[in-house]
Amino acid sequence: MATLLIVEDDKQTNEAICEYLKSAGHKIVPAFDGVEALKIFEQGNIDLVILDIMLPKITGLAVLHEIRKRSILPVLMLTAIEDEYTQVKSFDEQADDYITKPFSMVLLGRRVTALLRRSGKCAISNIMAFGDVQVNFSGYTASDQNGKIDITPKELDLLKLLVEHKGLVLTRSQILDELWGYDCSIIDRTIDTYIKNLRKKLRLNCIVTVKGIGYKYEVAV
Repeated sequence: MATLLIVEDDKQTNEAICEYLKSAGHKIVPAFDGVEALKIFEQGNIDLVILDIMLPKITGLAVLHEIRKRSILPVLMLTAIEDEYTQVKSFDEQADDYITKPFSMVLLGRRVTALLRRSGKCAISNIMAFGDVQVNFSGYTASDQNGKIDITPKELDLLKLLVEHKGLVLTRSQILDELWGYDCSIIDRTIDTYIKNLRKKLRLNCIVTVKGIGYKYEVAV
């Protein structure tokens, strides 16, 4: 989906982030200090940077400062520091987002997806084919060789949400919050009904159930 530069000096944390985001379909480029990060950035073809603040050789804030001299690509700051000054300083240097350790990989993945979507790097086509079924997300229609398929706008919104988060598991609560809002009165098991309808109506085998957690869109390679 996108090429991500992961700048984190702790090898275990770096590898964990890389593994998780790689499973979501992204190309991953790791770096372990500020100098290495800038060298990779200067080579081009990076769509988003996850940048630790406390780095050897050059701090993350200094790396961010140099990036902003040449690019407006999304930068998500990653650090154990939680003081207000560091957060404000990150945004002063035009960071796009900020997350503190320890953190949820699911949350990190969602923030990455949101940043890529805003930058246009994660946009999906308005018209997609799923086997012999064609879906028009902007027109809220679906059809096959027999003609139009009876499907609701909310069902297509759910399919689009899963496609946009390809490879990432979304919980029922996350789906409800995204599509119905935080204060909705719908129970989370309603999502199961929508998933069942999508699979039946569009003959989908790309929506995977992750037992005890939720659902993800996954395409066999």
